[in-house]
Amino acid sequence: MQEELDLYMDTAQEGMQDALERLARELSRVRTGKATPAVFNGVMAEYYGTMTPISQMANITTPDARTLVIQPWDKGALQPIEQAIIASNMGLNPQNDGEIIRINVPPLTEERRREMVKKIKALSEDAKVSIRNARRDLMDAIKQAVKDGYPEDAGKHMEQKAQDLTNEYTNKADKTAESKEKDIMTV
Repeated sequence: MQEELDLYMDTAQEGMQDALERLARELSRVRTGKATPAVFNGVMAEYYGTMTPISQMANITTPDARTLVIQPWDKGALQPIEQAIIASNMGLNPQNDGEIIRINVPPLTEERRREMVKKIKALSEDAKVSIRNARRDLMDAIKQAVKDGYPEDAGKHMEQKAQDLTNEYTNKADKTAESKEKDIMTV
């Protein structure tokens, strides 16, 4: 029965780690006012009938802190990439010159920064909900094991380990979100 509970503990930890990784991926897409190719993670353009990530269709570079240059490997992909960027509602205005797409990243207004912080807090809360759900599943498994004859003292010890793990991952989610908030609020 101990091996079974250890397996549940590992599964819960993997779920918590997945929630953190998902948070980090989502936060990388939140625009900070600086040019970074990561803002296009998850932006898909139609390419020969298939939705394809822009990063797989083109080379994305940052010649300076406020400019992004997207150079597709196939010139036929310029229009779909441009349309995908406009449709992504990131507030970016692509300029297509027939060879490359140049994007000037405008500085964020104070109002937009506050909106971004709200979005970050929501993403962080979603990650913490996922972490707590993993803990709940683990706690249910521990309680069921105690009902099935697992020693109660050992069950309490496992529950404490589960809570400690939850606290650790919740703190990591908070720190990740705080770091991004600080990055956005820095003018």
